[in-house]
Amino acid sequence: MKLITGNSNIQLAQSIADYCDIPLTKASVRRFADEEVFVEIHENVRGEDVFVIQSTSNPAND
Repeated sequence: MKLITGNSNIQLAQSIADYCDIPLTKASVRRFADEEVFVEIHENVRGEDVFVIQSTSNPAND
């Protein structure tokens, strides 16, 4: 199982990772000039169950 966090709830994602006794998956979140979000995952997640911890309420990209 892999956990990836966006920028909105890093503390919540870390709490979930601690509870599940797994590390957060290494990833970086950047913004393009037009404010679109780019997420780069720095680990192999192929064949894994992946959960993304990120708010979807407005503003979703914060």
